Amino acid sequence: MTVATSSILCGDVDVDTNATLWERYKQFYCQVDAIGLGLDISRMKFSDTFLSDMAGPIERAFSEMDDLEGGAIVNADEQRMVGHYWLRDSELCADAEARDAIESALASVREFARSVHDGVITPSGGGQFCRILSVGIGGSALGPQFVTQALGGPGDRMAAHFVDNTDPDGLDRVLAEIGDDLGQTMVLIISKSGGTKETRNGMLEIKAAFEKRGLNFEKQAVAITGDGSALDQIAAKDGWLKRFPMWDWVGGRTSEMSTVGLVPAALQGFDIDALLAGAAACDEATRMHDVRSNPAALLALMWYHACDGKGTKAMVVLPYKDRLGLFSKYLQQLVMESVGKRLDRQGNVAHQGITVYGNKGSTDQHAYVQQLRDGLNNFFAVFVEVLKDRDGASFEVEDGVTSGDFLSGFLQGTRAALYEADRESVTITVPDVSARTVGALIALFERAVGFYASLVDVNAYHQPGVEAGKKAAEDVIALQRKLMASLRDHAGEHRTADEWAASIGEADRAEAIFKILRHLAANKGRNVSVQAGPCAMSGRYGVS
Repeated sequence: MTVATSSILCGDVDVDTNATLWERYKQFYCQVDAIGLGLDISRMKFSDTFLSDMAGPIERAFSEMDDLEGGAIVNADEQRMVGHYWLRDSELCADAEARDAIESALASVREFARSVHDGVITPSGGGQFCRILSVGIGGSALGPQFVTQALGGPGDRMAAHFVDNTDPDGLDRVLAEIGDDLGQTMVLIISKSGGTKETRNGMLEIKAAFEKRGLNFEKQAVAITGDGSALDQIAAKDGWLKRFPMWDWVGGRTSEMSTVGLVPAALQGFDIDALLAGAAACDEATRMHDVRSNPAALLALMWYHACDGKGTKAMVVLPYKDRLGLFSKYLQQLVMESVGKRLDRQGNVAHQGITVYGNKGSTDQHAYVQQLRDGLNNFFAVFVEVLKDRDGASFEVEDGVTSGDFLSGFLQGTRAALYEADRESVTITVPDVSARTVGALIALFERAVGFYASLVDVNAYHQPGVEAGKKAAEDVIALQRKLMASLRDHAGEHRTADEWAASIGEADRAEAIFKILRHLAANKGRNVSVQAGPCAMSGRYGVS
């Protein structure tokens, strides 16, 4: 699928240090008609020679992106291809098996959603599915959550709920929201490996909730996972309602256009073809090796400029639209997990990264914008401007002025106030919040991340720090099992954390043991009690 693009640089103005901001705006504004997107970098104070100085590095980034899309093993640490761009244009995929898998999965998603909506696929107890309960974490949750908030509404074919943590109270709250509709709820369990503990825990808790109500969990459960994974084996053995594939060449944080994002989106009734088309059009526009016409390359270069190529400043994302309220959270994972690395690709210690935070405007003009303007100058801002206010005509809150006019005014005012205080910003302008636009925005930042990672020489497609945290958590659980065995063996005895640590041969882990004991004692059903001491650490714990 080839999408025609049109990129325009408005004006051909020679800008010197005395030029007006309007002249600078016209000179550096990048407009991409194919995706209805504009990028303004005029409020970034890069030097007159910056773009030419970076010509060599960005050309290498272009070449590396070309190699990536051609199927090169760019994730060298895990010896994997990186294929999320193929998801929205399978013709790009040089691997015939992968191309067939993409097309087959997409056809399966469409057919499954149609069968559910038409009442061909129904809950085991009768009736029709009216809700989705999606269970995943990180990339298996943030993309679907973002798209749901951006595109969802009361007219959705199915209402969506999410479990994205192993917090028992959070699980209880979601199940309470679903209430008596649990029998008409389809459960999506999303985990590539099938071994993610947070997702596994959510699955087991939800299955128990189904069984408590006499409902057949397996006949309402859908697995989205890798072929042959632990989850895939469970789903096959227990006869789950449906299984959809995930592939090792698609990372979690870039999986929204895979079955991870398309299954819930299609079930909710969103236009997944428009979502894919918007992403494909953005990919096409950002393949051009012309920096000035390539918004993703310009974004990456602005990040490099603002952060000195070393992550010295944070990126504050400010979308001026409620529907984009989760965009900054989505971008936190995409950017920080991709470029936040200890080592560069040569194995040298680099400690790279860009800190990302933010929330919607103009809400945060009443929160942290005060510090952005007057506090530490340790950030640059990314404004997201949406031109369309609402579907219908707007009420005038003042003579000739609507609420949307005020929202636009607040964006422009904040942008000006930050610039006056020597704070840099870029502004992305889109026409609306539609499936096509959301697809384009996702692709724009995926592409920018890829270019930036090349500029700073890191592997954007692995996450060793996340894996380290998981291993450390497993170690804590193993310590808890060892401790509990000793507590039961010495039932009736109460000891301090130091004493328990010494008794099980873990004297150097007394702090971890104290935290485990304190947590167990705070929860019903764990049978651990505490005898208070003069300070928290001197409490004596035991099993009755």
